[in-house]
Amino acid sequence: MLKKILTTTILLSAIGILIGCDDSTTSSGTDTSGEWLLPQNAIFDGGPGKDGIPAVGGPQFINVDEATFLDDNDLVVGININGDIKAYPHLILDWHEIVNDNVGSKGVSLTYCPLTGSAIGWGREVDGRSTTFGVSGLLYNNNLMPYDRATNSTWSQMELKCVNGNLIGAGPEIVHVIETTWGTWKELYPNSRIMSTNTGFNKPYGQYPYGDYRTNHGRLLFPITNDDSRLPRKERVLGVIVGDRTKAYQIDAFDDELDLIQENLNGTELVVVGSSDYNFAAAFSRELPDGTLLDFRALEPNDFPEVMRSTDGTRWDIFGVGTQGLREDERLAPALSFISYWFAWGAFYPGAALSSL
Repeated sequence: MLKKILTTTILLSAIGILIGCDDSTTSSGTDTSGEWLLPQNAIFDGGPGKDGIPAVGGPQFINVDEATFLDDNDLVVGININGDIKAYPHLILDWHEIVNDNVGSKGVSLTYCPLTGSAIGWGREVDGRSTTFGVSGLLYNNNLMPYDRATNSTWSQMELKCVNGNLIGAGPEIVHVIETTWGTWKELYPNSRIMSTNTGFNKPYGQYPYGDYRTNHGRLLFPITNDDSRLPRKERVLGVIVGDRTKAYQIDAFDDELDLIQENLNGTELVVVGSSDYNFAAAFSRELPDGTLLDFRALEPNDFPEVMRSTDGTRWDIFGVGTQGLREDERLAPALSFISYWFAWGAFYPGAALSSL
């Protein structure tokens, strides 16, 4: 029965490709009137309609040893704010796309798009008001378009911008996240809390809703504005944005153990640390607020949660927090970056540089 429902949904999506969006509403009834910062003929109705994919509010959490529904290779997205460390499994996010939560007393919306493989944390304060985000039902370059419930404005997740409504042109506050496997996360943060499948919704969380989409490089559900063939479409990359320059780092191109690269991107000195075996990558500024430029070396996996050491003796964890040494409890400034499928990065950021590592 599930396969039949999914097939029907995909067929409806295909019809959406043929119909597209008119000047005022989509086939789900979502209002698309007013000024847009994106070409309206490239915005598509995903099928379920506004809030048809239900965001989760007030998620519940369990301990690591209680998360028996997760396999070691399952991906999770982690957040660390003031020592409040939480992880959100992809297998839940696949069905909800947005989780509105509080982490370290800060309102956070974790936005995740299963079609572009992109997880980005947003602050929940917009236009001076605390709000939550929901799923609009619209897609651009196959990517999630949230709306904020304070103003009903529509945002583009990977564009990092409000693209329609009262807040048009505004950018979200980015909350740094780390995406990795459950197996790695357990080694990094065995005492963290994990989002539970007790969401208030009846969803088959152990089943991926899009068939072979994650592994079929030829399969996209909707058109894209730019198709960059330098990498396979579903290759996972960490994309970094510095001003008007962007660069992508393939997760699988890092060494099996811990590996890092230091380089200058558009005038900013960066350190990018990652591992292909442990399936993560993260980017930070090497320059401290006082102008000190740090030099880093990679540590070993048995040093988790620390992943690198600066030459002043400080050890830093995967979130860029100093855990031991001269700069203990200081935090490196995270680069504006997130992981996505390569096709999506190439569509949103044409001409991005590719790291050779």
